[in-house]
Amino acid sequence: MGVRRGRPTLGILGGMGPLATAAFYRTLVERTPAHADQAHLPVLIWADPAVPDRTTALLGEGPSPLPALVEGARWLQQAGATCIAVPCNTAHAYVEQVARATGAEVLDMIGAALRRAARSGPDVRRVGVLATRGTRTARLYEQAGERLGLNIVQVPDDVQRAYVDPAIRAVKAGATTAHGDDGPERWIGTAAEALRERGAQVAVAACTEIPLIAGAAARLLPVVDSADALVERALERLWRPPAEGFVPGYGGDGVISFAATDAYRRAGPNLRR
Repeated sequence: MGVRRGRPTLGILGGMGPLATAAFYRTLVERTPAHADQAHLPVLIWADPAVPDRTTALLGEGPSPLPALVEGARWLQQAGATCIAVPCNTAHAYVEQVARATGAEVLDMIGAALRRAARSGPDVRRVGVLATRGTRTARLYEQAGERLGLNIVQVPDDVQRAYVDPAIRAVKAGATTAHGDDGPERWIGTAAEALRERGAQVAVAACTEIPLIAGAAARLLPVVDSADALVERALERLWRPPAEGFVPGYGGDGVISFAATDAYRRAGPNLRR
């Protein structure tokens, strides 16, 4: 198995959680400026929801996810991935070890999100973070913020426990919208209000479940979706427009790159040959 040689291919090391991985791939497809199916990036997805919980491991309360992450990265490499995206902020506590163990190129989600946040408004210096306790414990955003000259603002511990953690758990359990006046969307809104009170100019949804329930937060602060920033980085790294005047294809299985004809231009990419 694998992809055809010579095509830049994105590997997605996912399953953390499954809904976030699905949302990441959907966003990748929606943001790719392709005019036909064949112009999209080839994508390989390794999604194992049995990967041990990253936050539990970082808090010293459970097994390390590193062996499973290395296994997934190796699978993606062998299948033909050019580079790997990991749409899970907390898992980035382990990506340097994954890269060293496998030699794989792993895209930097944390840096991509903070650079997007810095561009979100004039003179942005204080960036709020809505994240798991594992991401906070590993200081992933603080370390990246220091390199970029940004001050990172976290919610108070009591807000983390009462609102952020339950909201993330609710999404993983299948809830993506608020119910009545109470629910995960309102909880994340309350956390965003705490960040604003602490001087944050923008908030990063630094857990890939949070953008699914960030509507109320976005009415209080500009919210940067870390998964969306990773999509942008993946496209920047891999996607290139097809040659002008040609319809892209694989070169096999009866699908080839061919000169665009008047019939194709009239019928569009759904033309059957």
